[in-house]
Amino acid sequence: MHILLAEDDTETARFIAQGLTALGHQVTHVATGPLALQAASDATFDAVILDRMLPGLDGLEVLRRLRAVPNRVPVLVLTALGGIADRVDGLDAGADDYLVKPFAFVELAARLNALARRVPGPEQTTRIEIGEIALDLLRREVTRCGKPVHLQPREFALLEQLMRQAGRVVTRTMFLENVWGFHFDPQTNIVESHLSRLRTKLREGFSDDPIETIRGSGYRIRTDA
Repeated sequence: MHILLAEDDTETARFIAQGLTALGHQVTHVATGPLALQAASDATFDAVILDRMLPGLDGLEVLRRLRAVPNRVPVLVLTALGGIADRVDGLDAGADDYLVKPFAFVELAARLNALARRVPGPEQTTRIEIGEIALDLLRREVTRCGKPVHLQPREFALLEQLMRQAGRVVTRTMFLENVWGFHFDPQTNIVESHLSRLRTKLREGFSDDPIETIRGSGYRIRTDA
């Protein structure tokens, strides 16, 4: 893999770069936020390791600007901020994974491999249509009856999960694992609040809600919506 490493700490950057190079990866290192944004915009990388607190431009702002383009390169945020709220902020900004310092290199390498496996291949579906709703996975666009619906990255991911499971119930646990990468319950209303915003945007200009709440179970996209 060709990996962009955005890390301003010299020792940490050397440690990661040497380890990844030894595994056969190609590593491009930058030490500031503006350089990270420029490099990720100008070249094609298989993954990005992005330190959260970069000089010149915060790592999360770099990530938000990449996702706004949109640039779908898998991003692992690396940071010393390990609180639940910090992790949620990183994932909401568009991160695919989040690793807290200090970390074991073997875990970093394993997480990068996992991110690489998530990237859609050329044979995979790039467009999903359920009733009135169409979701374009390449352009990251959503329409309802041809009308654009502008979603944030996590809202898009929630809708994608619902549409991929059309006709079946998606549980809160499934959302946490597949959208936020949590393998535990952070005991927040993060799923519910994002779903509420998603529903509001999908209903704008329409009288019906395309997402059903299955009490005690989860949520399901209406196939006639």
